[in-house]
Amino acid sequence: QVQLVESGGGLVQTGGSLRLSCAASGRAFSFYAMGWFRQAPGKERELVARISSGGSTNYADSVKGRFTISRDNAKNTVYLQMNSLNADDAAVYYCAAYSGSSIFTRVAYWGQGTQVTVSS
Repeated sequence: QVQLVESGGGLVQTGGSLRLSCAASGRAFSFYAMGWFRQAPGKERELVARISSGGSTNYADSVKGRFTISRDNAKNTVYLQMNSLNADDAAVYYCAAYSGSSIFTRVAYWGQGTQVTVSS
């Protein structure tokens, strides 16, 4: 069973930065794509960013140029660096583990989520 544990969420002012981390266990981390999703109140869960096992990345248009996804296979951890945060970024952020190495496989596992709040 794969376990994903997110950390790094919290309260930040508009224009500030946060770095989310997701520690994975239960399978060979380096072989699988990973991603970050978010869900704001009253909205559907949406993709934020994803990274393949080889390091190829894909971002939602709304975060391009502000967010960076990365992974450290030695630490079994995926990160989401978020800069220039605004009110639209406030949401619960979920770590996702895909079923294969490509970002175009399906999400197989979810973390419990971490709250990001942006204050003006």
